[in-house]
Amino acid sequence: MTFFWPQFLWLLLALPVLVLLYLWLMRRKKKLALRFASLSIVKEAMGTSQGLRRHLPPALFLLAIGIMLLAAARPFAVVTLPLQQETIILAMDVSGSMRATDVLPNRLVASQNAAKAFLGDLPRSVRVGIVAFAGTAQVVQPPTLSREDLVAAIDRFQLQRATAIGSAIVVSLTELFPDAGIDLAAMTYGSPRNKGLAIDSERKEKKPFTPVAPGSYGSAAIILLTDGQRTTGVDTMEAAKLAADRGVRIYTVGVGTVDGETIGFEGWSMRVRLDEETLKAVAEKTRAEYFYAGSAADLKKVYETLSSRLTVEKKETEISGLLALAAAALALLSAGLSLLWFNRIL
Repeated sequence: MTFFWPQFLWLLLALPVLVLLYLWLMRRKKKLALRFASLSIVKEAMGTSQGLRRHLPPALFLLAIGIMLLAAARPFAVVTLPLQQETIILAMDVSGSMRATDVLPNRLVASQNAAKAFLGDLPRSVRVGIVAFAGTAQVVQPPTLSREDLVAAIDRFQLQRATAIGSAIVVSLTELFPDAGIDLAAMTYGSPRNKGLAIDSERKEKKPFTPVAPGSYGSAAIILLTDGQRTTGVDTMEAAKLAADRGVRIYTVGVGTVDGETIGFEGWSMRVRLDEETLKAVAEKTRAEYFYAGSAADLKKVYETLSSRLTVEKKETEISGLLALAAAALALLSAGLSLLWFNRIL
């Protein structure tokens, strides 16, 4: 715990003074009670008939004062808070290597099942979009709150050739920032693509962009799942920089065999290898995390972990208001008990 105004902690020295004052008042009350003739009156005056109950309200009030003095120093503590995540983009690999069976029943089905379970764990207020990528990347479901539409989109995955990891990141960013002027064609081929503009139509000027701190954009995140390495499309690290400059975190998930595996498809074979180094670099650059899933069970656990990461966060937060509330509650409890037991406040 840290304090914004630590000099106010000196006020806590008043607590021993208050304790000594209370003991002095109790001793003074005892001396005055000796003047009474009746022993029962003496006991009533001294409070001995009430036992320790007599000292409970003052103790609670003293504790309330201590907490209020602590709150005056404006303490900060690391607490777990709900994360205001509004949109999550699932970018999922549908390249031919996803038919490999080292993750049962195969990589594609395992990733589909894990993704659908992940959707069930997310709060209903979180919008989710889905980008499928192989040789190209495309939005198969724009961000929506409908879990049924998302599940249907996942079930429609079809395997294709090649792996364009960087393009998947760029397409995901265009969904999150539709007005940012991100041009996938320009990044892929080096020149902007004319999208059927009329002869007399005006081109929109590209808005000026100022990079922000990596990982600082808390309203959205990307989860990138792949089992291979980039073979085409935008350079992966260039796309990661694009996300980092916008503060978007990219949580990367590697599926399958790290050392590589040879699989057959339509009469030809290929060897696929998981590019862990690049996936780790993408996660690090965007201030996110990399996860490896070597089995269907591992993949399920990864998505469970991601669900908790994306719905709550640990953050250093000022808790003076919470302490003040606790002090007020203790003060009211002290006064209430005193009224209930002794018909007076303290």
